[in-house]
Amino acid sequence: MTRVLPWLYLCLAFGFIYLPVGALVLFSFQDGSLPVPPFNGPSLKWYGAVLADRGLMAAMLNSLVVAVGSSAVACALGFLAAYGLARHALPASGLLRAALIAPMTVSYLIVGLGLLIVFGRLGIGLSLWSAGIGHVVINLPLCFALIYAAMGGQQVNAERAARDLGAGEWRVLALVTVPMLAPAILAAFFLAMTFSWDEFIIAFLLTRFDVTLPVEIWSLLRSGLSPKTNAVGSLVFVISVILVLGLEVFVFRRRRQ
Repeated sequence: MTRVLPWLYLCLAFGFIYLPVGALVLFSFQDGSLPVPPFNGPSLKWYGAVLADRGLMAAMLNSLVVAVGSSAVACALGFLAAYGLARHALPASGLLRAALIAPMTVSYLIVGLGLLIVFGRLGIGLSLWSAGIGHVVINLPLCFALIYAAMGGQQVNAERAARDLGAGEWRVLALVTVPMLAPAILAAFFLAMTFSWDEFIIAFLLTRFDVTLPVEIWSLLRSGLSPKTNAVGSLVFVISVILVLGLEVFVFRRRRQ
C-alpha cells in the first residue's frame, strides 16, 4: 500500500496538470465546428486552416522574433550585471542585487502599464519593438539570477590564470568566463524565450497593428470557441515543449556530464 500511494499521487498530479492540455489537443482534431463532445474525427482540417491563415502565421513569426531578440538582449544584460556584481566589490552590492531581482515579484500588468505610460510620455509608438523592450524588462531579472547563481570560485581561478598568462580583460571574458558559464547562459536564454513566447499582457498593452501570437489567439477567442483556436494552442504547446526539451538535452544534461 505504501508503494501504491506515491504512484497514485503522481498519476493524479500529472492528470490534474495535463488534462486541460490533453483536452485542448484532442479537440484540435475535431471534425465539427465546435471543440466540444462528442468527438468527431480525427481530422487535420483545422491545422490546415491555421497554416493557411496569413494573420496567424505573421503573428507566430512576430512572436518568434520578439522572443529571440528580447531573450538575447536580456541574457547579455543579465550576464554583464552578474559579472560586475560577482567579480567586483561595489558599494551596496546586496541592495543592487535585490533591486535587479525585485521586478520578478511585480505583476506583468503593473509592468506593462508603467511601460505604456513611459512610452506615451516619450512619444514612442506601440509596436513589436516596444513589446520586445517590455519582455527584456521582465526577463532580465530571471537571466541575472540564473547566471549570477552559476558564478563560482572555479571561474575566478581560471580567470586569474588567464590574466597571469597575459590575457586582457576582454579576452578573459570571451575565452574563459563565457564558455564556462555557457550552460547557465543558455538556460537563461531558453527560459526567457519560453516566457516571452507565451506572454500576453505586455504584448497586448504595447503592440498595436503587428501583434504576437497570444494576442492574435485572444482576438480569435472573442468570436467564440472553435477547433481552430485549439489547433493554434496545440501548436504553441508543441513549440514550448520543444524549447523545454532542447533546454534539457543541450544544457542541463551537458552540465551534469
